Amino acid sequence: MTNKPTAGDQEPASDDILAAERVVMHIERLIQDGHVKPGDRLPAERELARQIKVSRPSVRAGLRSLAAVGILESRHGAGSFITAGPPRLSTGPLNLMAALHGFTRDDMFDARRVLEMGAARLAAERATGDDLAAMSEEVAGMFASLQEPQAFLVHDVRFHRAVALASHNPVLAALVEMVSTMVYERRRLTVERARDLKESAEMHRRIYAAIRDHDGERARREMSEHLDLARMAQASEEVSEPGAPAAAVQQPENR
Repeated sequence: MTNKPTAGDQEPASDDILAAERVVMHIERLIQDGHVKPGDRLPAERELARQIKVSRPSVRAGLRSLAAVGILESRHGAGSFITAGPPRLSTGPLNLMAALHGFTRDDMFDARRVLEMGAARLAAERATGDDLAAMSEEVAGMFASLQEPQAFLVHDVRFHRAVALASHNPVLAALVEMVSTMVYERRRLTVERARDLKESAEMHRRIYAAIRDHDGERARREMSEHLDLARMAQASEEVSEPGAPAAAVQQPENR
């Protein structure tokens, strides 16, 4: 006669996935029913295993799945917490789709154009003093790091994040974050060859000024011009990479 596994036992391998899915569903219900909120700590693994009637390895597998999509964060020695702050989407699925379907640099910039032009316009309408201060700080950081391309790129990404957050639309902010993260991961490999950092910093300053002046159409236009420059700059950096075939890099379309 086969005994049922206890909460501390390992389920048969064929049941592992189902058990981990039960963990995910349990935590999703806690969130949907309002029993846990951003920043809350989840019960310990042993307690979750007892509540859900699965093994602790299955609890860990379920928690890893939720962490991968940005729902949970693990803090060493403290446990698992519901992610606080602005929502963030994992780039994992999008990276996999990019590899599978061959997303190009221009595909990514087209997506950025649609998302970030809209975000800039909304930011001009909705930005608070704190939002403007965050943007101003990143613009200052860009001008201060013109001789340090990697540091410049970090300020660049943070500026775009600040604009998206200033839209006060969490869905839009999460999508901009996901796409911008993918762009960052690609450009950090080539940014050392950048030749236009001062011009880029000035474009960011103009976007900030338009948002500060609550001029939505101007903010949208300045963001469009900046993304055109960024597209051309990255194309140039990739062409100049040693051993990179020029034909592999698409030229930006005329607008």
